[in-house]
Amino acid sequence: MSTNTLEKLQARFDPKAAQGMHEIFQFHFSDADSYYLDIQDGKLDVQQGEHDDPSVSLSLSTDTLKGIMNGDINGMTAFMTGKLKATGNVMLATKLTTLFPSE
Repeated sequence: MSTNTLEKLQARFDPKAAQGMHEIFQFHFSDADSYYLDIQDGKLDVQQGEHDDPSVSLSLSTDTLKGIMNGDINGMTAFMTGKLKATGNVMLATKLTTLFPSE
């Protein structure tokens, strides 16, 4: 995953939407290194690698993530068509567009 994509996510992060959240979003990219987002009560920390106890794990390509985050790809459609695989608290994945609203 390019640092540019990560920087865009960090810039779009909405701390108000993350108030009271204590969650780890693990991303396993088919075409890049793994990253996780550690969201703790309105604060975001992005780390490269694997978290040992993520709230939800998402497996996808970086293009699929970009598409979901910019609204070109419906997350549920990506899930149903196999472009996105999720394990753990799958409902958390639906909050990504709320946590990172598009410009």
